[in-house]
Amino acid sequence: MPKRIAPLSEANVKNAKPTAKDYTLYDGGGLMLLVKSTGGKLWRFKYRFNGLEKRIALGTYPEISLKEARLKREVSRKQVAGGIDPAIEKKQLKEIAVSKTESFIVVAREWLDRQDERISETHAKRIWRSFEKDVLPTIGKTPIDEITIPILVNVIRAIEDRGAGETASKVLQWIAAIFRYCLHSGRLVSSPASDMRGILKSRAVTHRAMLAPHEIPEFFNRLKNYNGEPLTKLALELLILTLCRTGEVRGARWEEFDLAQREWKIPGERMKMKAPHIVILSNQALAILEQIKGFSGGQELLFPGRNNRNKPFSENTLLYAMYRLGYHGQACVHGFRALASTILNEKGFDADVIERCLAHVEQNKVRKAYHRAEYLEGRREMLQWWADHLDQLKVGSKIIPFLKAAG
Repeated sequence: MPKRIAPLSEANVKNAKPTAKDYTLYDGGGLMLLVKSTGGKLWRFKYRFNGLEKRIALGTYPEISLKEARLKREVSRKQVAGGIDPAIEKKQLKEIAVSKTESFIVVAREWLDRQDERISETHAKRIWRSFEKDVLPTIGKTPIDEITIPILVNVIRAIEDRGAGETASKVLQWIAAIFRYCLHSGRLVSSPASDMRGILKSRAVTHRAMLAPHEIPEFFNRLKNYNGEPLTKLALELLILTLCRTGEVRGARWEEFDLAQREWKIPGERMKMKAPHIVILSNQALAILEQIKGFSGGQELLFPGRNNRNKPFSENTLLYAMYRLGYHGQACVHGFRALASTILNEKGFDADVIERCLAHVEQNKVRKAYHRAEYLEGRREMLQWWADHLDQLKVGSKIIPFLKAAG
């Protein structure tokens, strides 16, 4: 006998929490709830028609309750029993009802759930937190086709008025993307967000604070006497030597390192631009890794958290270390990438090599076509020079300038 599926309860549905991967809860009769890793809960109805297994969407929880989803299931089952394919009927029904029944929150969640392959789970959660704080309280329940330009202007201006200009800009971009999604899915024929250029206040461009080149010796002198966690100090040193971003260092796993090849291979899912990246390891970086082994060599992560060894330490750990070193408001961790780029460009290193080390994605297709190996030797030379240069600055000496080969 087939295994009996126990019906769901409202508590089951309400308390279903997102996990690292999508999963499904079954109610029986073809009704199921897809729980997305990003937090969305989507009703689905599975049925067979003309010998083929098919599925249709029945809406999003909590906008569609368990009771309402069951009613929709029964309607669909009757259609199948009467020789009608619900998937075909659904399009006509949507044309009649969707504009008045789907609110902004429903469409926003649906849009975000479809971004799985484009953005990271962390970024998706950040977007939804911004919506919960700044958008949904105002227009979350408003039907998507009733949202006008003045309504959106009020939403964005409210964010600006509290001094969060950068957040306002990002929220406007996300809202515009949601309305484009509505156009593509046939919900709307025009977008109010497409006519909102110029509503944002002009803001002075601010760059991430970084040390000046002449301040490097003093920084390393302070770092040498740092009295915090040893792994935090080593993480800062590894970040500076490799030109990596904070998140790439925090999440580093021992399995990513090929010490024999002197390479650190970061998978695409851990990179900002979702493209795999090879980091060349200098002699000094290898020495730092040997020290790190003494603290976390038997674990998966190089920099595990204090309370949960299966997760990296907090994203604020390195920032707070900079505060303890006396650089609060003067320099941030990310600024070391800009500092390295400035010095390396001044010393005459190839701009393409520098950009590849920084894992910046090249948009020009011709430049992008160069074979990856063409840069590896240049990157080895450059990152070793960078590490040697820092060593010389630590002791107050000057290194021989890099001279670009002729030809």
